[in-house]
Amino acid sequence: MLFALKKIVGGLLSPLPLLMLLMAAGLILLWFSRRQITGRILVSLSWLTLLLLSLQPIADRLLAPLEAAYPTYDDTGTSIAYVVVLGGGYTFNPHWAPSSNLVNNSLPRVVEGIRQYRNHPGSKMVFTGGAAADNPVSSAETAARVAESLGVPAGDIIKLKKPRDTGQEAAGVAALVGRAPFLLVTSANHLPRAMRFFQASGLSPIPVPANQLAVTSALNFWERIYPSALWLGHTERAWYETLGGLWQRMTGDSAT
Repeated sequence: MLFALKKIVGGLLSPLPLLMLLMAAGLILLWFSRRQITGRILVSLSWLTLLLLSLQPIADRLLAPLEAAYPTYDDTGTSIAYVVVLGGGYTFNPHWAPSSNLVNNSLPRVVEGIRQYRNHPGSKMVFTGGAAADNPVSSAETAARVAESLGVPAGDIIKLKKPRDTGQEAAGVAALVGRAPFLLVTSANHLPRAMRFFQASGLSPIPVPANQLAVTSALNFWERIYPSALWLGHTERAWYETLGGLWQRMTGDSAT
């Protein structure tokens, strides 16, 4: 119940749904009440906020601090037994290429996990994530199939198919690896919050960021001034992780 409530509230507080609700409230006031000024203010401010959050300079300015918390991991000298790749968005269609079933942040996580696995011979890949909705397979199973299709032997893959969120993933990994250091692969913007969960579980994760989104290279002028769903997605990620961090601290599920 708490898990479902968290997802529903978190979804409604995302920038696009929240601003659409505010615009709807403003339109209701404009059409069905005498509070015309309040309605105009709500619609105007919501529209302006949506515009600003859809611009690259603002969106990536919000996201970049989260992604800068940990540098890209390229140490090949440390002995590592496990490369843990956290689950993310996925679907499942057996007629698609395996990698097509990993959506949004998931495929870059798996690719970086495979890179680290090959950099650390003898290690095992651990994929986490339960089944979403009515999908016949779990997130962990879907990611594992992608890894196998890219040359990782099935014997080197461990699937934790029950965790539904990062806290449960930390508990599942703790039962597997104990206190031994391991590589923790997840999206760069999610990594600070994930590290707190895993450290709070008494684990020794080594942070490995993947799927960096905030653009640091030069862009064409028009790409910086035109609103885009791509940049709004970057804002959503920053907002989602910020809300997640606040919830984490409120519920005491962090090491700090």
